Amino acid sequence: MLAELLSPSGFFLFFFGVGSVATAMLAALGLVSSFVAQGLVLIVTSLFCVFVLRKPLTAKFHIHNATGPVDSLVGETAKALEAIAPQAFGKVELRGTAWSALNTGSAIIPFDVRCRVEKVDGLTLHVKL
Repeated sequence: MLAELLSPSGFFLFFFGVGSVATAMLAALGLVSSFVAQGLVLIVTSLFCVFVLRKPLTAKFHIHNATGPVDSLVGETAKALEAIAPQAFGKVELRGTAWSALNTGSAIIPFDVRCRVEKVDGLTLHVKL
């Protein structure tokens, strides 16, 4: 369960911890004695928690995909690292990283000028002034 706090897994590891604690409690009470039965209780409890409780907990704690889709770069502003002619490839900087860029506009994007991301195609940004 501690590993859940250190990783962005979205409440999967936590529920296997819940299953482990529930299995340990049932074994301590003498309700589940064999190793096979303990394994089944662990699996059933963990999967039940994942399928029934995960969605409400992720909604309550506002846990979403931290990385987000690459297409979320559309509409952001990048800075040209070199002059880029119309319909030509060049380099731009966005979020501190250099990207390949295609100037989809009809004007040259000069060096060190800001441009707008119109589309993301793999690792290439389609930009224009």
